[in-house]
Amino acid sequence: MTEPIAYLKGDFVPASQCVLPIYDLGIVLGAAVTDFLRTFHHRPYRMEDHVQRFYRSCKYARIEPPIELQESITISEKLIEENSKLLGDGEELGLVYYMTAGENAVYAGSAGMPEKLSPSYVQHTFPLRFHLWRDVFRKGVHCVTPAPRHWPPQCLSAKIKNRNRLHMWIGQQEVQTLDPDAVPLYLDVNGHITETGGSNFVIYRDGKVISPSRNNILWGISLTVLEEILAQIGVPFVEQDIQTYDVVNADEAWMPTTPYCLGPVVRINGAPIGDGTPGPMWRRIVDHWSEMVGKDIYSETAMATISDDDS
Repeated sequence: MTEPIAYLKGDFVPASQCVLPIYDLGIVLGAAVTDFLRTFHHRPYRMEDHVQRFYRSCKYARIEPPIELQESITISEKLIEENSKLLGDGEELGLVYYMTAGENAVYAGSAGMPEKLSPSYVQHTFPLRFHLWRDVFRKGVHCVTPAPRHWPPQCLSAKIKNRNRLHMWIGQQEVQTLDPDAVPLYLDVNGHITETGGSNFVIYRDGKVISPSRNNILWGISLTVLEEILAQIGVPFVEQDIQTYDVVNADEAWMPTTPYCLGPVVRINGAPIGDGTPGPMWRRIVDHWSEMVGKDIYSETAMATISDDDS
């Protein structure tokens, strides 16, 4: 096998043939939900958590999965088993779940719909390129709060992982005109911290970790793991509203996220957090996480090199 395989609407196909038509409602209306996991040692990490959240997102979006949850897991296991054969030593996969409301060839919009829609279900993998996040671990992240605000939960529940991300795209373009390496961190309409486009956000202050309230964010699987680790090492974890004032005055700040687990945030809107470098509590947690998964997460990212496929 020289090309990865993917799952598309009931069939395993070469990844290059895993495509959707332009009139699919995921493209036309953004009527799509998603999820994403990674592997450690070519084994899926917290897969049941991810797939269960994916199915909850589908239910909320009124998109009925064409197969049962356990069959989705079986498909994922096959994709990972087959596509891992194409990886080099130490490389890992990311696996994406994506489901749309289906194809609407009747009309390219919502004014005309067929009587019955059949959801488009896709699973595909890709190699995780850890060198892209190398400086996250070595130098830390600069977060900037853009003008666009996060979706209010009164408009769209933050609990589902969806593909309606235009406000985040605009925020990213705005932030990166100021600092090309900055990560946009979105405020809600009341000025409270929510999350980034690809991670949660927490602060460490006065011996405890504080997360924004879960009614206003997508509660990530990595955030759940962080909460579990903190319980194991005896560090309190609380949920409450936080503002940029709290971040500036924190000892440390972190981004829990699937690809590299936990990233240190060292500046917000140009102001240093703590001493402006990745902090000791962050490294302690990353080392603990590494012991749990049997792999050195710090070295995996901080020491990553560019592969021949990316050069």
